[in-house]
Amino acid sequence: MAVPWEEHFRQALQEKLPNPYRKIPEQNADHFPPVLRLLEKRRELADADQGLRAQKEVSSHRSPDKENIVVFQTTMAALKQRREQLEQKEQELKGSLVRFDKFLQDAEARRSCALRRAAEERHQASRQEAEVLRLRAQLGELQRERARLQRRLRRLEPCARLLGQVLEQLPQFQEVPELVARFDALADTQAALRLTERQRLGELEEARARLQRLRDTGQDELLRQGQRRAQLLERLEEARERRLHWESKWVQIQNTAAEKTLLLGRTRMSALNLFQLVCQHQRQPPALDIDDTEGQLEQVKLFILDLSAMLASLPQAKPAALAP
Repeated sequence: MAVPWEEHFRQALQEKLPNPYRKIPEQNADHFPPVLRLLEKRRELADADQGLRAQKEVSSHRSPDKENIVVFQTTMAALKQRREQLEQKEQELKGSLVRFDKFLQDAEARRSCALRRAAEERHQASRQEAEVLRLRAQLGELQRERARLQRRLRRLEPCARLLGQVLEQLPQFQEVPELVARFDALADTQAALRLTERQRLGELEEARARLQRLRDTGQDELLRQGQRRAQLLERLEEARERRLHWESKWVQIQNTAAEKTLLLGRTRMSALNLFQLVCQHQRQPPALDIDDTEGQLEQVKLFILDLSAMLASLPQAKPAALAP
């Protein structure tokens, strides 16, 4: 079965080529006739070599003929020469393929550079387009500003003529800018004076409002002080009444204390008298201090208890004494 060398070579070439170059038109197929012919010749040489081997095998079974041997040797020499030529052309073809691969690589590099350059140019073009749009917008703005300034200039032309006439009547000013500067200074001074006047009027209004607040506050304070004075007078009267009440209470307490003191003196004197009576009855000298009222009462108590016990035992002792 014969190998489709032309189709195989075309497929291999399309695989090596980049995408934009893979579709090779039919009219470019004749661009590689030496390659195709070389492949065809190699195929014919292989077929001839196979035929010669077959013929050699057949002739080996027959008796050798001198004429056939000469023809065979001639054919072998021609085939050898043809094979050398084909090998030489094959080497040339390999060199061509190497150069073609290098050409394809250079083409791919140039294509990549071209794509990058095209992308950069597109990017630069977009930037330039944006810059153009910005400059156009800026130009439109400047044109509108120029038109506004022209309208203002036309509107101020009568003022310029008036300033020229005023300058003619005022010899102390040599140029219009001096007059305008003087006018600006006077206007600034007037504005400063008006501002100062407004500030002073504001301060005056604030002082008046503060004075009115002070007056209102003074009246309110007087009212509060009067009310507080009345409250203090009421509290003073209440304090006087309480003082009189507590003075009477104090006098009463003093009188009660005097009565209690007198009663206490009498009680102490009574206790002392009782204690002295007990001591006399017991025929013993007083062993307690005069001011020791509690001790004296205790001795009197003991004496009364002893006397009570003694009196309680008398009714029982009387019948016993009457029995004998």
